[in-house]
Amino acid sequence: MHALKKTPYPGPKGPVVLVIMDGIGIGQYEEGDAVRSALTPNLDWLKTNAISSQLQAHGTAVGLPSDEDMGNSEVGHNAIGCGRVFAQGARLVNDAIASGSMFQGPVWKKQIANCLEHQSTLHFLGLFSDGNVHSHMDHLKAMLARAKAEGVRRARVHILLDGRDVGETSAIDYVLPFEKFLSELNAGGRTDYRIASGGGRMNITMDRYNANWDMVRRGWDTHVRAVGPRFTSAREAIEAFRRDKPGVIDQDLPAFVIAENDQPVGPIRDNDSVIFFNFRGDRAIEITRAFEDDHLTEFDRAPRPKVAYAGMMQYDGDLKLPRNFLVDPPAIADTMGEYLSISGVRQMAISETQKYGHVTYFFNGNRSGKFNEALEDYQEIPSDILPFEQRPWMKGAEITDAVLEAIAANQHRFIRLNFPNGDMVGHTGVYSATQIAVETVDLCLGRILAAVREANGILVVSADHGNADDMYEHDKKSGKVRTENGRIKVKTSHSLNPVPVYIYDPAGTARLKLRSKQGLGISSLAATCLSLLGFEPPSGYDPGIVDVGANG
Repeated sequence: MHALKKTPYPGPKGPVVLVIMDGIGIGQYEEGDAVRSALTPNLDWLKTNAISSQLQAHGTAVGLPSDEDMGNSEVGHNAIGCGRVFAQGARLVNDAIASGSMFQGPVWKKQIANCLEHQSTLHFLGLFSDGNVHSHMDHLKAMLARAKAEGVRRARVHILLDGRDVGETSAIDYVLPFEKFLSELNAGGRTDYRIASGGGRMNITMDRYNANWDMVRRGWDTHVRAVGPRFTSAREAIEAFRRDKPGVIDQDLPAFVIAENDQPVGPIRDNDSVIFFNFRGDRAIEITRAFEDDHLTEFDRAPRPKVAYAGMMQYDGDLKLPRNFLVDPPAIADTMGEYLSISGVRQMAISETQKYGHVTYFFNGNRSGKFNEALEDYQEIPSDILPFEQRPWMKGAEITDAVLEAIAANQHRFIRLNFPNGDMVGHTGVYSATQIAVETVDLCLGRILAAVREANGILVVSADHGNADDMYEHDKKSGKVRTENGRIKVKTSHSLNPVPVYIYDPAGTARLKLRSKQGLGISSLAATCLSLLGFEPPSGYDPGIVDVGANG
């Protein structure tokens, strides 16, 4: 790695300031868009007076398997900080299994050791198909084969039938080959691996956005308590349900429990290990909370077994769900922060506790610590410990105060900061509070805008993903807000919307021209900031948003 090459443009007299408005995207619908309904005079001013565009912040643009996948703060800050897209989700799991690194990791070892110590059962729960949107059966098969090799004698699989990312009535096409696979593993009598329960993905377990916790309750009753209609095999259950209701598709099939001599073969018990093998997060969060959240009130889990629970990946970095996961974030090198350090550029990174790790650890490619102690100043503003909807302004003022002081001192050529409000308050689903959160960010942005103007710096404003811009559930076909029992269905997850980007050079020292290339992602922010600082972006970085030249 080498120092960055300088360009004829020397950079501004003041700092380049990158403001990440966490969770503030460009909404598709007017109803439920707390960004659009908020009073945002400073963002409105930037739309008119700065160079502006929009960037992709979800799906393949940030390294996730498909464009149906929400972006999140972790992969978002990875992309912004490293300047290019690294594999996430399915691709990461594929690589971790192929290399064996997943099985050498502490979480897999913990799950296996727990079973060996207690002579207990290893359970796998997840979407049972090769649709590769939420999961892939090859991942499940690899883990079962490895479990046998490591001496786990008893395993149970709880299958969530798809019919959504694959054929509508293809469940038996997956069940029969899988039963054969299990028979081969069980040959010789050393292992007892079976399907234990199941049901359609839109009937049990895989709810999202807190839309229908009764789905999760039904899943819990099925997988954990083994309560439900009993059959001798998954095939028998599926065929019986289809006879009872001709035309039913897999995702809507009722729950079932596999039994032998009328006894369930695989309820989840104390000291068992459980792996939820979906890699996508949105439909994994609620069942994960059911296993991990000591204060869950959405349904009665009694009796709640004490298990070792792990997810395939981390499903929510903000909530730290799950606590244990099998596949780590990608290994990232040659980040923007490292290049600036090698090039002698002093930097500042600041946020409050909720996103402090994102402008440091994740921005630096999942790396703890600094690249150069003398050139990097990190500042964490302690977050309040109370529900975010009760204080939606969070620590916006304190972050802004510190940034204004740094801009005035002009000791840092590059300052990056994160306002968590739009995301953290957006997750609460409280619309009025989220609107205040957005207005707080706008107010703080106005103060920073004035300071950058005074210092002859350059301001770059964008986001890591959307959230506050999509607070209501909408019907995909009609676009109408979804309701239940006369009440609007609230959405608390990230959105699939693009995010804005504004570049403002008040002194006009840079000759800025918006590039015509369409479809850029937030990874383009790194090359953009480097160019604004007067450096040539490294080879391999995604292209910047603007062409930069020197005036005068």
